[in-house]
Amino acid sequence: MQNVLIAGAGKSSSCLIEYMLQHAKRHWKVIVADANPEAIAEKLGGHPKGEAVILDIFNESSRQALVQQADLVISILPPALHNILAKDCIRFKKNLITSSYVSDEIKAMDADAKKAGILFMCEMGLDPGIDHMSANALIHSIERIAGTITSFKSFCGGLVAPESDDNPWHYKISWNPRNIVMAGSQGAVWLENGKEHHAAYDSLFSNSKKIKVQHQDIGSLSYYPNRDSLKYLSLYHLPDIRTFMRATLRHPVFMKGWDVIVRSGLTNDRDVFNNDNHTYTDWLAQTTGLRNDDNLKAAFAKQYGADEKVMKQIEWLGLFDNRKIYENKSYSSADLMQQILEEKWKMKLTDKDMVVMQHQIEYERKGSHTRVTSSMITIGENRQYSAMARTVGLPMAILAEKILKEGGIRNLHGVHIPVMPEVYVPVLKALKKHGIEFIEEVE
Repeated sequence: MQNVLIAGAGKSSSCLIEYMLQHAKRHWKVIVADANPEAIAEKLGGHPKGEAVILDIFNESSRQALVQQADLVISILPPALHNILAKDCIRFKKNLITSSYVSDEIKAMDADAKKAGILFMCEMGLDPGIDHMSANALIHSIERIAGTITSFKSFCGGLVAPESDDNPWHYKISWNPRNIVMAGSQGAVWLENGKEHHAAYDSLFSNSKKIKVQHQDIGSLSYYPNRDSLKYLSLYHLPDIRTFMRATLRHPVFMKGWDVIVRSGLTNDRDVFNNDNHTYTDWLAQTTGLRNDDNLKAAFAKQYGADEKVMKQIEWLGLFDNRKIYENKSYSSADLMQQILEEKWKMKLTDKDMVVMQHQIEYERKGSHTRVTSSMITIGENRQYSAMARTVGLPMAILAEKILKEGGIRNLHGVHIPVMPEVYVPVLKALKKHGIEFIEEVE
């Protein structure tokens, strides 16, 4: 019997773990390792094919023992921790699947992974993941009919479903809260009409544009460019394209409020606030350089150009409440903002989230111009079995099953993302059976 090691039992792990347990039969055992025993127990649910392991990821001997006995490793740990497991996977020659972006550390392991004869399939979740697979399925189909692609735009957002949307931000947390706080902090680079564009973090949310979404309760969503789109030009084999952008979707009012939060320094992860029985308002005042007095709210609005609607969003977060910070220690602003958001944007047990993805591709063929819009909308069941958990977890699980049953993927070794047909064809086909399906419109 084979062993599958799943490292991490956080918000996005439920559907991955459930799929691997349901399909285990007599083929494999599922070992779930995490520092939180309650999280593991919730996900395993006492399943006979599951095994719980309480793991300190920095405990080398226990970690390596787990990797050594595994036939496949799936990591849904925080991105910064993947490289720790990856080094063990190279040492013990184990295939690795993650849903995170390829880091510089992981990329540097490509030659060693190839030498070990193993596969590191990264960006195998939602965004990145399903976006790569669905986009390349479209791109390759256009190339097969000799079409020349001139523009590619891809949008994705994890949002709250309309029936659970009950706050002025129109947002709730369905994935890693730290990633939400720091989203956009690396700025963005993209290509538009042949010109390279750059946007810094503090201006990223102020120039958002809108797209239409085919959902009766949404209509339009705003987007901001996501990270460095240009690094995917070669991976998508589109070196001569004039427009290429990957972007993140949010509601328009979210963009306006978050722009003020970012510009006011409240997501800074490098500053220091030494708490000694202070309040969140003390932190806000120190970070913004404003006086913590009766005029704080008005001064904040003036300093950051926040209109009445934005101020209601910020007040709803409790940033002007004289509420004491729980623990006396040093924090960054990002730490404190995360505390607030985990409380205020928390999904209730029965809340539903929603994932929206859309590709817009324009191409020329035999003198005619065609525009293809490919869209996917999926809604979760509840907090545990969320749309985010399904779309992040199922692609990894489906690929894991294929690797376990077939012993690998056609001599595919080294560090990769899922842009090749031998990966995206079977995975997209399986996802369709789970209701994750793209609808295309051609103009």
